[in-house]
Amino acid sequence: MHGSSRTETAIRVVLADDHALMRRSLRLLLDGEDDVDVIAEATDLATVINHVGRHQPHVLVADLRLPNGSSIDAIRELRAQAPKTEIVVLTMEESPLFAQQAIEAGAIGYVLKDRADSELITAIRCAARGEEYISHRVAAGLEALRKAIDRDALTPREIEVVRLIALGYTSAEIAGKLHLSRRTVETHRARIFNRLGLRTRAELVRFALRRRLIGT
Repeated sequence: MHGSSRTETAIRVVLADDHALMRRSLRLLLDGEDDVDVIAEATDLATVINHVGRHQPHVLVADLRLPNGSSIDAIRELRAQAPKTEIVVLTMEESPLFAQQAIEAGAIGYVLKDRADSELITAIRCAARGEEYISHRVAAGLEALRKAIDRDALTPREIEVVRLIALGYTSAEIAGKLHLSRRTVETHRARIFNRLGLRTRAELVRFALRRRLIGT
């Protein structure tokens, strides 16, 4: 709490991260802004839900992977319980698929942790105005993902499998990264090649490059 040090129009923020050092660094960053007031901190999803329900902050800043539950499910629950609280996800996960899932669940911001010092405050201010903010390193991939979903009738999961195949990952490695079974990955692979009319990995790489799912 900051008492009279903040104006009544300050953006009230709940900060959630299970790493004490990260929370301290973020708190120092946000405390330096006159228009941002960190009113509570949380280390797990249960506490996040409690604080948001009690304080009704303008913005919740939360790590995508907190203990005791699924953050994606929690975003949906929080949006239902506190529709006036906007959610900014703070994460190390650069996958456009995770960003898409978070946004679809109800988040309005997606900021990479290593960009927090330069992007988080902007994301909070955008969220308070009801505007989406995506970290620059993720934004291009997310836009490409959205276009590919619309254009090629692939699911977000299939697009992520396309991206990882094109980057050279094996089915076993993809299964590990996406927390799927190898058989499920192989099913996705077969469906993707069939739907896109592709025969070789080289063709898939060219497809991914054209769709900007991977860099040149």
